[in-house]
Amino acid sequence: MNIVVCIKQVPDTAEVRINPETGTLIREGVPSIINPFDMHAIEAGIQIKERVGGKVTVITMGPPQAESALRDAISMGADDGILLSDRAFAGSDTWATSFTLSKAIAKLGADIIICGKQAIDGDTAQVGPETAEFLNIPHISYVRKIEEVAQNSIKVQRLMDEGYDIVESSFPVLLTAVKELNEPRLPSLKGKMAAKKALIQKWGATDIMADQNDLGLKGSPTQVKNIFTPEARSGRKILEGDTEEQVDALIQELRGIKCL
Repeated sequence: MNIVVCIKQVPDTAEVRINPETGTLIREGVPSIINPFDMHAIEAGIQIKERVGGKVTVITMGPPQAESALRDAISMGADDGILLSDRAFAGSDTWATSFTLSKAIAKLGADIIICGKQAIDGDTAQVGPETAEFLNIPHISYVRKIEEVAQNSIKVQRLMDEGYDIVESSFPVLLTAVKELNEPRLPSLKGKMAAKKALIQKWGATDIMADQNDLGLKGSPTQVKNIFTPEARSGRKILEGDTEEQVDALIQELRGIKCL
């Protein structure tokens, strides 16, 4: 069983700051972490390997320092890590990112691909499904439980607004993980030693045989033009008293602003 987990190294959101002059994120000196949803994807891959055997390969696309995220994944129990790093990848939107990941996965070969449902720095939830589309394989989003893994198929619960669906798919298939799926394990001492010694493969555009016109800014139909901090809102009021008193007070407030 070949299991591929796609992860992303993101800024710790508690430390994110925006340059007021350029409108861009200040990344210098900001600690980076594995995207929280991707931690559940890593754990899911490891659990599948423990149930049916196989190999877990973790892939990330990013600058050289993203190698540390791969080593963290290996310390949890993944077998290999591949870093997609090339100046040609710079400025990728979700479309170009998904295309790049799909080319790497196609080169590796995979039965199950697992991604976090979304990255906390972009919150688009597009990369997983788009990667599946580029690979021309089925995908199941918002997986909250893996019920069964057979030789040629997998059965999962997909989180919905009012409960869940039970979905079965043949291989290859791409899953996106939500936090309800599992509790990511802590790295073991043995895992940390293995991660320290692990040889991380580094692939560029030529390694995945991709046309550079389909990568990075050139291959991105969308671009972020500006990022800004929303203005703080003021004039809030807390209505006190029991429910009836609060309703009366709310009605008076609405009448005061001519909403009633």
